[in-house]
Amino acid sequence: MKAAWLTDIHLNFLKQNQIDDFFRKLSKEPVDCFFMSGDIGEANTVVNYLKLADSTLKRPFYFVLGNHDFYTGSFKNVWSAVSDLTKNSDNLIWLNEAEHISLTKETALVGHDSWADGRFGDYFGSTVELNDFYYIDELKSRDKTERIKAMKKLADHAANHFIKVLPQALKDHQRVIVLTHVPPFKEATWHQGKISEDDWLPFFSCKVVGDVLKDVMEQHPSGEMTVYCGHCHSSGQCQVLPNLKVITGGAEYGLPKIQSIFEVK
Repeated sequence: MKAAWLTDIHLNFLKQNQIDDFFRKLSKEPVDCFFMSGDIGEANTVVNYLKLADSTLKRPFYFVLGNHDFYTGSFKNVWSAVSDLTKNSDNLIWLNEAEHISLTKETALVGHDSWADGRFGDYFGSTVELNDFYYIDELKSRDKTERIKAMKKLADHAANHFIKVLPQALKDHQRVIVLTHVPPFKEATWHQGKISEDDWLPFFSCKVVGDVLKDVMEQHPSGEMTVYCGHCHSSGQCQVLPNLKVITGGAEYGLPKIQSIFEVK
């Protein structure tokens, strides 16, 4: 089967006719399914964009959400709306609420939105202020200690999901594809061809998820894992273990694109 991978398409930066044209172009791609690793729109638009993907593409659309998908809203409301939507669609699959997906006899798909957890880099010394802390209801605290508690709670939830679903995926399949928004290793936090520096790393990596992925693959040396992520808007690849590779997608506001089309063995 063939899959098309997209990330950080930020459709809210486009006019409606551009969005419609983008989906029409996607619909003509000779692929069996689509992978979307987050940042589709914002809280007040993401459900409508997913509906458009459902009605236009008419093929499985496996996705996770990114931080921008909660802007001008709350985790609670977006999670609830996306969950309700996917329950009534055969083709929209939010991986947060899925076990493992058997894509082929040999390859499974798992995923989770994830979240930057502040465990890499210099969180308390950083002067970086993301819009997350101004546009997402649950993160609006100005206190850095409260912020990182919330970040870690979100990241730990993602890690627990992978702890739950990965062993069974690798029991039943030789290969596993992981779809997530935030790079799970600092080596995957590409920015203009380099790894993000210590003031940015806390907000562009999720150490606790990376620890889980690495631990699982060390326990399954004969298995293979490929992680597809975004968030950084710069592309790159890193080989964490002989059987664990991470591919980070690049992006530019206003210019959504397919990252790659590949064969799922």
